[in-house]
Amino acid sequence: MIHRKMGFRLATRQHWWLMAAALAALVVFFVFIMLPTKNTLQIIANKPGFKLPDGFAVYQYLDEQKIRIKSITYENDALVISFESTEYQQQAMEVMQSILPIGYDIVPSKSKSLFEIFYAR
Repeated sequence: MIHRKMGFRLATRQHWWLMAAALAALVVFFVFIMLPTKNTLQIIANKPGFKLPDGFAVYQYLDEQKIRIKSITYENDALVISFESTEYQQQAMEVMQSILPIGYDIVPSKSKSLFEIFYAR
């Protein structure tokens, strides 16, 4: 009878360790998913009175050029475009520089390191 109680306690303790390990793995997984990608461009209007280009129009034009896009969002007065690869990012940068008038900056977005994300003040 004593052996049964110890066996049950041991199994319960192992169960909690297993749950804690699974939770830790999920946390690590989601942290890496939420990290910004390096394959992004920012389009910024650098002259007063200039408006950001329409995201849908940019999407359509880049799609016609066979440039694969993950997402387009407006963020901090910039149009941020995420791409599936660095090659697509480079192609899009060249295309956007040729079609947008002077007055727009097209720059690769800066990705934050884990240190910058967790310890930035």
